[in-house]
Amino acid sequence: MKKYGIGIIGTGSIAIKHAQAIDELKHAELVALFNPNKKSAELAKEKFPAPVLSDFDAFLNLSDLDIVCICTPSGMHLEPGLAAAKAGKHLMVEKPIEITLSRADELIQVCEENGVQLAVIFQNRFSEDYQKLKKAVDRGVFGRLIMGNVYVNWFRDAAYYSTSKWKGTLAADGGGALINQGIHTIDLLLDLMGDVKSVFAQVQTTLYPIEGEDLGLGLVNFKNGALGNVSSATSLYPGYPERVEIFGTEGSAILEAGKITAWNIKGEKPTEINSDSESGSGSSDPNAIGYQLHLKQWELFLKDIEENKTPTVDGKTARKSVELIRAMYHSSKLEKKIDFPFKDKS
Repeated sequence: MKKYGIGIIGTGSIAIKHAQAIDELKHAELVALFNPNKKSAELAKEKFPAPVLSDFDAFLNLSDLDIVCICTPSGMHLEPGLAAAKAGKHLMVEKPIEITLSRADELIQVCEENGVQLAVIFQNRFSEDYQKLKKAVDRGVFGRLIMGNVYVNWFRDAAYYSTSKWKGTLAADGGGALINQGIHTIDLLLDLMGDVKSVFAQVQTTLYPIEGEDLGLGLVNFKNGALGNVSSATSLYPGYPERVEIFGTEGSAILEAGKITAWNIKGEKPTEINSDSESGSGSSDPNAIGYQLHLKQWELFLKDIEENKTPTVDGKTARKSVELIRAMYHSSKLEKKIDFPFKDKS
């Protein structure tokens, strides 16, 4: 495998996680970062082992740049992504792929037209316990699925929003607790349960003076006939680990903070849970997560590029969680059930 040069757009806290992961990659290296603000770029040089540029053309034209990792605010993924794709660079984009379906679709289309790979960060898919749960669902261990639930009942203090220019805003964050915090676990639910038939939802802003929601609830009907609950918040003190519950005709399982905490199959002795896999919940601290799962996703992405294979979480896959969340927002606004496929008018 060749050695790939990776550049990061953005120098915030999530960029640090990516830099830590890239540092451990055998077949890649961090060649540069980009921040358009010259003062911020200068300050960021202390945090990263690679040059931090404030000239975008100079960044994009680096001779050893093969992959661009986008770590900008959620609603600012499209424009740098388009420029990088048109320059022939593969893309690793932080979740969500974008904040509306039209923007997501434009990025997906341009990447396809320019023959570059597009992957979106949903690192929780790559934990050992989640992989075990996914394989069991696919093998039918739990029988026919009848319910799948997600609870992301987290807490953020007021400073989380007041010290940020973009968090909780509609233009840059796309909303609040669902599209920023809940989307990771919603992605897992969709991966396990399959496509959505309809959703009825309510969102509220209960605690903070933000444009987006700090509390959201939804009742999901899946195409396979199963039902599901989605709960996501940043206003529920003190914040509890995110949780996925899967129920089938033959058994059930619970994944909490990335670890399996319950596993019960009819006719079998309940499984004794002793998981040593990495976990880490951002339930009350967004910086509590590690970078090891990012590393796993990066390793697989490099292999996909080398073998010209579609990434596990490509643009079309990552679009599904945005579709559900946007439909939930629309459902709450209209106070009615929304059928799928959902066409986002924004």
